[in-house]
Amino acid sequence: MSVHRSPFERLREKFDESDLRCPACGYVDTEGGWRVTTSGGRVRYQFVCPTCNAVETRELRLG
Repeated sequence: MSVHRSPFERLREKFDESDLRCPACGYVDTEGGWRVTTSGGRVRYQFVCPTCNAVETRELRLG
């Protein structure tokens, strides 16, 4: 049985697999992940470090 995932879900999974190190303090969040939000023509992925609360944002603009 095949499970359909959108391209945005697949991209978030890639971030979750490889980009869980905080660029500010170096903490590796093995249990966290990237949040995804959308608004209009933008898709925003954010990683919030549970140790220092630094926020890393990656944004895609559609259009």
